[in-house]
Amino acid sequence: MKITIVGTGYVGLVTGTCFAETGNEVICVDCDEEKVRTLQSGRSTIYEPGLEELLKRNLAAGRLRFTTDLASSAGWAKLVFLAVGTPPKDDGSVDLSYLWTAVEQIAPHLAPDAVVVIKSTVPVGTNASVTARLRELTGRQVDVASNPEFLKEGAAVEDFMKPDRVVIGARREEVCELLWDLYQPYLRTDKPLLSMSPESAEMTKYAANSLLAAKISFINEIAAICERTGADINDVRRGIGHDSRIGFAFLFPGAGYGGSCFPKDVQALAAVAKAHDVQPRILEAVHQVNECQKGTLPRKIREHFGGALSDKTIAIWGLAFKPATDDIREAPALVLIDALLRHGSTIRVFDPEAMENVRRRYGDRLIYAAQRDDALDGADALAVVTEWKQFVHPDFDEIKRRMKHPVIFDGRNIYNPFRMRDLGFTYYSIGRPPVRP
Repeated sequence: MKITIVGTGYVGLVTGTCFAETGNEVICVDCDEEKVRTLQSGRSTIYEPGLEELLKRNLAAGRLRFTTDLASSAGWAKLVFLAVGTPPKDDGSVDLSYLWTAVEQIAPHLAPDAVVVIKSTVPVGTNASVTARLRELTGRQVDVASNPEFLKEGAAVEDFMKPDRVVIGARREEVCELLWDLYQPYLRTDKPLLSMSPESAEMTKYAANSLLAAKISFINEIAAICERTGADINDVRRGIGHDSRIGFAFLFPGAGYGGSCFPKDVQALAAVAKAHDVQPRILEAVHQVNECQKGTLPRKIREHFGGALSDKTIAIWGLAFKPATDDIREAPALVLIDALLRHGSTIRVFDPEAMENVRRRYGDRLIYAAQRDDALDGADALAVVTEWKQFVHPDFDEIKRRMKHPVIFDGRNIYNPFRMRDLGFTYYSIGRPPVRP
């Protein structure tokens, strides 16, 4: 099929590249000329395992192109995917200005039989509004489908190529059949393509992310209770996770969730609820618990040092909001950095992929370590904020040698408390009692 993807952000770039991998002709369009030039050269503008290899292969094969020319690209395609950003406004509702700009720009150029597919995460009712607007702009009925994405950063290529399910919201069976043909190569293991109304498809995306976020906030709240009562959250997690009705997925305590999806989508769904006179009590609690959770590591560090942090050097391992990505949007590490800077601490940081994104935000206010252990030099404490694999089995003797004091604040519970005690560390984690040598 001939496919145009409007937007080369996380969703658009992965979607376009993976569609090209199964033989489709794909043009990805973006207004950022520098980004387009980078992509044309075969270099990915985001870090995502496996993506750059696919990008180079499909560019070389001629199946994948990048351009700033939206007019000709929109007119060329049978399917026009809208994958533009839908960032939050200050009140938590969704800013659809990029989507509406894209709709206005593609309308004059759409082929008579073209189908517009909304890939961006949008509030319920957006599909109907886009359909109405395209009818006004074109003077005819344009099919608009909703096809929400369920990609995990750090595993997006795998998720796209082997999805749990594909959700299609469309008003005509012919549109569903067209998209079934497109997605059939990715559903060869009998995973379902779920056809529903556009409104149900739009709601499915928000409901899925909000429920996963709720599991994280729930286990973090239980972890806080465990700390006060002497229970161990890892024991509790195992005790409830083996219940098949609950399961273990997203049931890991930590420093809070971040990224571009969960924080934004929980607030957006709450805003939709309020707009329809529904009080989103659970959604608001999910968000509030997470915002409080991001302050857990700063609080533990302040309490350990008695509030005197101006003469302290803190090492931070992990800056991205999760492993296998360079995305720092809403990352808990940023909350920790901001808190430490306010208290006058010296901060030494390391992350395998997110260093440049953090450098653009903080400049020379931080010390950027070239290697993992270099961040430890002269540190009064180490905070582990992202559970990159290379942090799981460090040389603890080397850690003690480099640091002023053997103190670790583990925001992801990747170490065993009793081993830390035996190795001579003062060790703080989430939902477990602190240990001291």
